Amino acid sequence: MQTVNDIRAAFLDFFAANGHQVVDSSSLVPLNDPTLMFTNAGMAPFKNVFTGAETRPYKRAVSSQKCVRAGGKHNDLENVGHTTRHHTFFEMLGNFSFGDYFKELAIELAWKLVTKDFGLAEEKLLVTVYAEDDEAFDLWKKIAGLPENKILRIGASDNFWAMGATGPCGPCSEIFYDHGDHIPGGPPGGPDEDGDRFIEIWNLVFMQYEQETEDRRADLPKPSIDTGMGLERIAAVMQGTHDNYETDLFKALIGASAAAAGAAPDGEHKVSHRVIADHLRATSFLIADGVSPSNEGRGYVLRRIMRRAMRHAQLMGCKEPLIYKLVGELVAQMGQAFPELARAEPLITETLKLEETRFKQTLDRGLKLLDEAANDLSEGGELPGETAFKLYDTYGFPLDLTQDALRGKGMSVDEAGFNSAMERQRAEARKAWSGSGDAATEEVWFGIREQLGATEFLGYG
Repeated sequence: MQTVNDIRAAFLDFFAANGHQVVDSSSLVPLNDPTLMFTNAGMAPFKNVFTGAETRPYKRAVSSQKCVRAGGKHNDLENVGHTTRHHTFFEMLGNFSFGDYFKELAIELAWKLVTKDFGLAEEKLLVTVYAEDDEAFDLWKKIAGLPENKILRIGASDNFWAMGATGPCGPCSEIFYDHGDHIPGGPPGGPDEDGDRFIEIWNLVFMQYEQETEDRRADLPKPSIDTGMGLERIAAVMQGTHDNYETDLFKALIGASAAAAGAAPDGEHKVSHRVIADHLRATSFLIADGVSPSNEGRGYVLRRIMRRAMRHAQLMGCKEPLIYKLVGELVAQMGQAFPELARAEPLITETLKLEETRFKQTLDRGLKLLDEAANDLSEGGELPGETAFKLYDTYGFPLDLTQDALRGKGMSVDEAGFNSAMERQRAEARKAWSGSGDAATEEVWFGIREQLGATEFLGYG
């Protein structure tokens, strides 16, 4: 069996042998892109190369990029642990062409890698193309020999990619793997496409246009290629499972969690172990890249992820800090591929232990309040927004932690009421500063905080 580390290396080696420069993963904290809270896709570090704002000494690149998505349209944080393939941290394998090769070679290389080097059965694969992209449709027939019923035409919502309202854009072509009819779900574009049977393993983006205005698009002088393959997904396929958490890497992390907690990896604590394994990766890599837990911006997202993991440790009956004990296993699994993780191991361990120790007491008190409030609700009931805000303001419970705790009880939170209470507190804080010599500074600070509040839950890509 090829391990996750083997698969990553095989991907990089394949493209290196085909003239691509191997580029190390960039930091999770974007260096030159103020629009991103975290690096969330393989192409993010190359954005300025694609737009022409930056030049590099190579025209072909390959990387395995660290990514974090903690909410937003992907809703990854809320779903982690409850599905087979949601993660807050993941690796995006990708090959890139900056005005060098285009569709034909991109498709040729992709098909060769998945069917020859990775050994996936051709009959298990199908592809999608943008509905109007006849060129890609014909290339898949020619190169892969796929029958027309395995080349699905999909509309712009799923198969046309844009960097923004203006800028480079183009059609996509995605490769899907069919796990078999014993898994629920239908093909892409169908009514049951959200099931687990057909899983997208690779997205090829053909950047061939420049979006100049809302209704005007021009051809790019040098079309480019941007591809993305989730390492966790392809590892699951190659290891014979449809569940990312059944791969060798996650089995090792879940095994360490089970041993430290004294709770079996399956059964009633299955979700908790999966949450902890995922969140261990996100928190450790964020700390290694210089993010510290705080109440603002990136630090607050980190703290949200950490506290969600800590609640799941508490659910398993852990009386003492747990997560920090698992860092050594993570470094053993991923430290060779990411040396920064090994270098930061002492800092990661100490940060996690300190945060767990600090949060333990307020977690217990807050959960007691939450249980009392939930007992007053019927199944399917809604926790008042004011109560959720008190948990946030007094006990440091991020809203999604409260939502996660209620999810298992079949209950939800009045989000509008929570947001109203949050806005009222902000308004009162502004008022309290009026007349102070620091008022202008505070107004700017609150404006920044509100901007961060509007974006911190978003996933990109």
